[in-house]
Amino acid sequence: MKILVCISNVPDTTTKITFTNDNTQFNTSGVQFIVNPYDEIALSRAIELCEGGKGTVTVINVGDSSTDPTIRKALAIGADDAVRINALPRDAYFTAYQIAEYAKTADFDLILCGRESIDYNGAQVAAMIGEFLDIPSVSIIKKLDYDGATATLEREIEGGKEVVSIHGKFIASCAEGVAEAKIPNMRGIMSARTKPLQVVEAADIPEVAKVVKFETPAPRSAVKLVPAEEAAKLIDLLHQEAKVI
Repeated sequence: MKILVCISNVPDTTTKITFTNDNTQFNTSGVQFIVNPYDEIALSRAIELCEGGKGTVTVINVGDSSTDPTIRKALAIGADDAVRINALPRDAYFTAYQIAEYAKTADFDLILCGRESIDYNGAQVAAMIGEFLDIPSVSIIKKLDYDGATATLEREIEGGKEVVSIHGKFIASCAEGVAEAKIPNMRGIMSARTKPLQVVEAADIPEVAKVVKFETPAPRSAVKLVPAEEAAKLIDLLHQEAKVI
């Protein structure tokens, strides 16, 4: 069994977000990057499925050399090898196309990724990869069992759960519950230094989307404290200013 896991290089959740170039580009200065948490869940489940010599796990990332530390962490968690598509991930279409082009060159049984990246929250890449490869795509799964030929996936729907059975190759985006994220141990960290990391040049494709501008949320207004004995004033503020009643 061969599993391909797509990983994103995203800012740590505590990062203060700013933009440069007239608010058209994310400012990476001083930012700590991590493996996208949802991708870590997908990676952890892939490793579990391959335990005991049942298969191998390859991680793939679209990015420049600055993402290598993030890829090495994925190797430390337990992936067997890694691939980096040498290009900045300019949008979901570009990223999905590059991953699909590489996947066509290798015989992977299944492809996993996180439900979305925590920076742009687009949740588009998995479905696009499935379309490029002409394989089934199942989004936001909560459970995955695989016997090497048939996969059983569980996902939440309005008012209940949906169980999907797939025979053959497929791609799925993973959410919480699929697996517990694994923490690299010392042995994994040491072995990650020598595990293969293949760098592949990106395919040249036309630009289909362009970021016009980023905007940060408006700052929150100051808190107004109303004494308990002035309930009428509070009601008036909620009605006239907050407009919630």
